[in-house]
Amino acid sequence: MSERSERTMRQSSERSERTMGQSSEQSGQRSEGPARLGRPRVVLVDDHRMFRTGVRAELGDAVDIVAEAEDAPTAVAAVLKHRPDVVLLDVHLPGGGGTTVLREVGPKAPEVRFLALSVSDAAEDVIGVIRAGARGYVTKSITGPELARAIRRVAEGDAVFSPRLAGFVLDAFAGHDAPAVDGDLDRLTQREREVLRLIARGYTYREIAKELFISVKTVETHVSAVLRKLQLSNRYELTRWATDRRLI
Repeated sequence: MSERSERTMRQSSERSERTMGQSSEQSGQRSEGPARLGRPRVVLVDDHRMFRTGVRAELGDAVDIVAEAEDAPTAVAAVLKHRPDVVLLDVHLPGGGGTTVLREVGPKAPEVRFLALSVSDAAEDVIGVIRAGARGYVTKSITGPELARAIRRVAEGDAVFSPRLAGFVLDAFAGHDAPAVDGDLDRLTQREREVLRLIARGYTYREIAKELFISVKTVETHVSAVLRKLQLSNRYELTRWATDRRLI
C-alpha cells in the first residue's frame, strides 16, 4: 500500500472517530435534556427559612428550585432574574405581601406563573392573589406529592385550588357576594395573622402559645403589633374586626 493511501485511510479513521465521539456526546445531552426540561423551574418565596427547607425536602427532585426569597422585594428580584416556570408564593410577606410581588412582576414577566401557598384559607386572601394574577392557591396542609403535581399543572397552564377554596373563586368571578379584599391584612405578617385568628376564636394567650409553640410573651408582642397596625384598642375590637371579615 502506498504512503498516500495509508495517509488517506488514517485521516478517514480519525474523522470517523471524531464523528462517533460527537454523536455519543450529543446522545448523552439528549438523554439529559428531556429530564431537565421536564422539571418545572421554581422560585420559592416564604418568610420562614425552616418552611422553605421543608418544602425543598418534600418536593425532592420533582422540581428544580432555582432561587428562594423571604420578602416581597427579594422575591421580585429573584423572579425577574431567573424567570422560572412557577413561583411558589406565600401570601403574607414582609415588604408588601404576595399581591405586591404579583403586580410588580406581571407586566415585566407575563410568562411567569404563580401558585400561592399559604397557611391562610381566608376568602380575602384567595380572591386577592387570584385577582392580582396567580394561577392557583393551595394551603400548607398539602402533601409533598400533591404540591409537586399542583406545580406541574400550573406550569402547564392549568388553574389549581385546594378543594374548599375553589368556591371562593367561583363566587368572586361569577359576581356573587364574595368578601372584599382588605388591604389592612397585607400589613400583618403570617405569624400575626395566625395569632389574630386564634384570638378571634377565643383562645387565651397561654393556649395560643401552646398551639404555635411560642412563649406567652411572644404572643403578647404579636397581639400588640396587630392592634397597632389595625388601629384597634383591645382584643374585643380585634375579635369583632376579624368576625366582620370572616377570618374565624
